[in-house]
Amino acid sequence: MLKNFWYALEFADRVGRDPRKVTCLGQDFVLYRTEAGAPVCLSDLCVHRGGALSMGRLSGDCITCPYHGWQYDAEGKCVRIPANSAERNIPRKARVDSYPTLERYGMVWAFLGDLPEEQRPPVPQIPQHDDPSFRAVQYEMVIDANYERTFENVVDAAHTPFVHGTSFGNPVKPEIPDFRVQQTDWSAEADIRLSPPPPKGLWGLLARRRPRPDYVTVTNGWYLPNIVKLHVRLPIGDMILYDFNIPLSQDRTLVKILGYRNFFTGAWADANARKRIEKILLEDRPVVESQRPELLPFDLSDELHVRSDALQVAYRRRRAQLIKDGWWVDGDDIITGDVPRRTATVIASPARRDNPELASAWVHKARTGGEPR
Repeated sequence: MLKNFWYALEFADRVGRDPRKVTCLGQDFVLYRTEAGAPVCLSDLCVHRGGALSMGRLSGDCITCPYHGWQYDAEGKCVRIPANSAERNIPRKARVDSYPTLERYGMVWAFLGDLPEEQRPPVPQIPQHDDPSFRAVQYEMVIDANYERTFENVVDAAHTPFVHGTSFGNPVKPEIPDFRVQQTDWSAEADIRLSPPPPKGLWGLLARRRPRPDYVTVTNGWYLPNIVKLHVRLPIGDMILYDFNIPLSQDRTLVKILGYRNFFTGAWADANARKRIEKILLEDRPVVESQRPELLPFDLSDELHVRSDALQVAYRRRRAQLIKDGWWVDGDDIITGDVPRRTATVIASPARRDNPELASAWVHKARTGGEPR
């Protein structure tokens, strides 16, 4: 799992004045909005006795722990301890991690890492979101597999004729022509020609009026740390899916999808669009969940690669560089409790870098044994 990136944690329309628990990189967070509407992301566990802040309530822009009433502001600083008498100061170490947060493209994003602002990678661009010719739908599903396996699955064009042969793959013509990968430090894309099967259902009714093409151009791409794009150019228009592969733990992934289309743009077609997205995920899920090894190998030579795997190879090479740079969630991000031995992930926030003496002052213990789920 990679830290020091912006992660889209939740659909923006689900984040309001009621605290909402989310999980990413094995750590629990709480999301809410200030009275002015700005999104806030804090670590979900109160520093005092580990109460879940997401079970608490808001008082102005502060969140109140449901256990002892400790209040934290949007910066994670404790501003009230009800049990303290008036003359007692609040300990400087009484705070929780607060992560830079923004709202963009219908998602609430948090920067999960401690890099200063000028060193942070950019938020990927989703130009269709503000294009009035496109209509968007949301969908999500939990998959019992590592997020890098679900991530690579979407950019893998060669699996389409076999896993999706009844939807948008063509098992009769599985060949993948050579394609060119266009890559930056944070993304990679490729235009790939695929032979389509005859369209079915609602889309097929309209497509019958048009000649069936020998191939369609599909743009597959990835955007660090966990986003993949599938852009299918159909005879009736464009369908573009952005998959946010949120690592709940090492072996569970919450896939959130923004699906855009510039055909059938009325609300009446939204249910059909969601149904098609669900069908794709249900076809992928059993295959991805059965992959071994469960975790993506660190060494390229541990799995065999061919030309059609170019996008995955590009990701693995960039990932290796970031691991070398210290961006991998490793032992430094795992804290261990007392007997019995329990561990939890804690992603350092920028405040830890700004206040080195507090770097290990407000960590929490795992609520249950083993890897958080």
